Amino acid sequence: MAEQLLNCLKDERARLGLTQAELADRVGVSRKTINTVENGIFIPSTTLALKLASALGRQVEDIFQLPPQD
Repeated sequence: MAEQLLNCLKDERARLGLTQAELADRVGVSRKTINTVENGIFIPSTTLALKLASALGRQVEDIFQLPPQD
């Protein structure tokens, strides 16, 4: 089974009025990376998850969650 990680990155980014490109600049990645994380295509590294949370003024757990276990 493919690994999954739920996130509310898009909502948190929108809360601050940031574009994908602006958030990408803040954390040192491409806009495409932000897009793929938001859409659940790419699971960020621990370092990137921490940078994203910091840039958004949130804790990592506020943005990323494991899916419910069956």
